[in-house]
Amino acid sequence: MTRFFLLLLLLIFAVSLEAISNSEILKRADSFMVSGDQSNQIRAYDDYKNLYLRAITENDSNLKLQSLKGIVKSGTVLSIDVSKYSKELQELSSTNSYHAPESKPMKETKNIKNVHVDPLHKLESVRWDENRLFLTFDREIKDRQVNYLTNHDKVKKRYRYIFDIKTSMLIKAHNINKAQIDMIKLSQYDPESLRLVIENSSDIKISHNIDARTLEINFQLESQKIPEVITNIQPSKKGKDRVIVIDAGHGGEDPGAIGYNNYREKAVVFDISKELEKNLKSRGYKVYMTRNSDKFVKLSDRTKFANEKGANIFVSVHANAVGNGNANSVHGIECFFLSPSRSDRAKNVAAQENSADMSDMNMYGKDSYLNLLNHHNILASNKLAIDLQRGMLGAVSKKYKNVNDNGVKEGPFWVLVGAQMPSVLVEVGFLSHPEEGTRLASDEYRKILAKGLADGIERYFANCK
Repeated sequence: MTRFFLLLLLLIFAVSLEAISNSEILKRADSFMVSGDQSNQIRAYDDYKNLYLRAITENDSNLKLQSLKGIVKSGTVLSIDVSKYSKELQELSSTNSYHAPESKPMKETKNIKNVHVDPLHKLESVRWDENRLFLTFDREIKDRQVNYLTNHDKVKKRYRYIFDIKTSMLIKAHNINKAQIDMIKLSQYDPESLRLVIENSSDIKISHNIDARTLEINFQLESQKIPEVITNIQPSKKGKDRVIVIDAGHGGEDPGAIGYNNYREKAVVFDISKELEKNLKSRGYKVYMTRNSDKFVKLSDRTKFANEKGANIFVSVHANAVGNGNANSVHGIECFFLSPSRSDRAKNVAAQENSADMSDMNMYGKDSYLNLLNHHNILASNKLAIDLQRGMLGAVSKKYKNVNDNGVKEGPFWVLVGAQMPSVLVEVGFLSHPEEGTRLASDEYRKILAKGLADGIERYFANCK
């Protein structure tokens, strides 16, 4: 019934848009982009996405072309991964550019030469080696293909470093997050160029060089891998005005992941969530739990609950597990925010967390629905995920060794769909790993994780305007 109601709302929303013509929406979106204001750029991105959906419904190829251009342009400015749209734009532009010209045929042909167009460089791999980032292509790249520029706003404390790599294309998504850097985004900037954007709240010294097929980017970062975490945090003055909903994953007949020594995800994350609730309330926040006992709550009802409570943020707490073949090697902490689809790794994690409540909807239906709902609060959710990741890593690394940072990622998590506030899914570690699983089963470790999450939330609100 809930799913039917949500789909009905989407239908009503789509019908209401018909009162505004496509040209008016396109003109409005273009004006938002010209303003240069980030809020307007987000509005423009939403308008272009709506036009794209209209174009598909109305089978309007010209509108589709214009909307795709807008999505790629606005998404790139906002550092949203729009690679799939860029690929579609490239294919559509290629198709439209080969219409027969309406001109007289040439009589002279003897001096015409065959024109050879070099294929685009394909990005094959992205990897970190300490503080060096390597982007390797399928063939040699030249210095003239790489443009590097910076944009420093010292007043707002935002530092952006941009690499535009010409005649190149992205053939799959890559996870390139780094714990000491606020944001790193790689996307298809236009049909023939890749753009790498590095953004941070403090200045970073960056240099680069090209060696055959590889672009090497060097970052001068502090040797300490785990960023400093706020300590001795005082209760927020605005705490009483902030509402937080904590979602302990799974529950009841849904045990979630089952790992080392038969540890069950539903029990581990419930204990962490209750400790986090206690910690946040002591700091003056108003906190609600989606479940206060071992019971099953439908995924769609969890964000519905958060919306009804008028939550400022929604945090869903989970734990991970892998098969016995990889149990001894795969471990670490990671955070996800909502996106239709990204890396295969994110899809696999999402499929595991979604399975309890999504078995009756096929993948096409899931992705289509997620595509319609994911564009709200993406940037804020990304920032919240970064702060939560830093908070957990900083807290546990003070006492425990070999804590692995798996980074901040995007993923199609159904439990985050429909949230009208910044929302993040936290994976506190792998229950299947002997050492990490044992830690997660201990009260001490769970309390430290909860404190780290609370510190991350405190940092997020401290940076909110």
